[in-house]
Amino acid sequence: MAQKFKRSYRFALRTALYISVFLSVIMGLFAFFEVQSIWVSLFIFAIFCYFFSFLIIQYRVERFIYRRIKKVYDNVSLLDSKTLSPNQITTDMSSLTREVKKFAEDKKLEIETLKVREGYRKEFMGNVSHELKTPLFTVQGYILTLLDGAHKDKVIRKKYLARANRGVERLIYIVKDLDMITKLETGDLHLRYETFDIVELIQASFDLLEMKAAKKEITLTFDFDYEEPIYVRADRERIQQVLTNLIVNSVKYGKKGGTTEISIENLIKNKVIVRCTDNGEGIENENIPRLFERFYRVDKSGSRKEGGSGLGLSIVKHILEAHKEKIYVESVFGVGSEFSFTLEKRKKIPEDSVIPEIT
Repeated sequence: MAQKFKRSYRFALRTALYISVFLSVIMGLFAFFEVQSIWVSLFIFAIFCYFFSFLIIQYRVERFIYRRIKKVYDNVSLLDSKTLSPNQITTDMSSLTREVKKFAEDKKLEIETLKVREGYRKEFMGNVSHELKTPLFTVQGYILTLLDGAHKDKVIRKKYLARANRGVERLIYIVKDLDMITKLETGDLHLRYETFDIVELIQASFDLLEMKAAKKEITLTFDFDYEEPIYVRADRERIQQVLTNLIVNSVKYGKKGGTTEISIENLIKNKVIVRCTDNGEGIENENIPRLFERFYRVDKSGSRKEGGSGLGLSIVKHILEAHKEKIYVESVFGVGSEFSFTLEKRKKIPEDSVIPEIT
């Protein structure tokens, strides 16, 4: 406390000294020039005193505050004194309070964001561990059984090797999906833009997944017959992957005898929106914001009965973001879900003029 009083005394003493010296000089000038009119002298003297006192006190207070705050910045390693400028210092304490409050709120938000990221990182690592552990232990179990002597029985050997192979294939599937997401996030996966018929691509996806849907008696269909092609500009292979993942997801969680319907609509002048709608289980509102997280599953049981790597929707999101497009989700629990995404629309062009662009 004594140190604070000393600093304020030193500040006041220097300020008083500057004002006293200035007033003495002014008085000396009046005496030197022997000004006759005392009222004129007092008036001029008062004006000079007022303006000089204002300027010197304002300058001294600003410098005093700036030095004190700069010392705080220098002492606290989290603060960057380079962002502090003398022009920002003001004697308006409400403004200064707002600046300090804003700084504190920004830091609080930054800390909260880091906590959320840390929680997400821990959850992600736990999910990765769980997803990899199951097939690894499965493969290990079959191999150890074979090493313990089961390899002598040809039937058991063939069956166990086939099961171990399925475990390895699942591991490869997960690693490939993770690798793709990493490349999309870092920009290492280049897109080959071309103009193609999205209707034809959707039909190709239907043909590819027809047998999978038939097992659950789910019908894959358009909302109506598209007699004319609809051309879009995108990476054909990646958009087919988006469609495949959405349709597979729809079939997985669709109800027996249900329908997966795809529609294409004009959104704005140069955009179309592709909708994938089903009448399956639906998604609860609390789960929708996290659908596109890696390994996030609506089913909390962890049974993994539906299979998959848990990365399908995350890959969809990253592919569309790489195209600078949007994906949307609407769902009513127990009624069904709709996933929709946008694409850049193009007019029909001659087939021989389509040149893929790599970006």
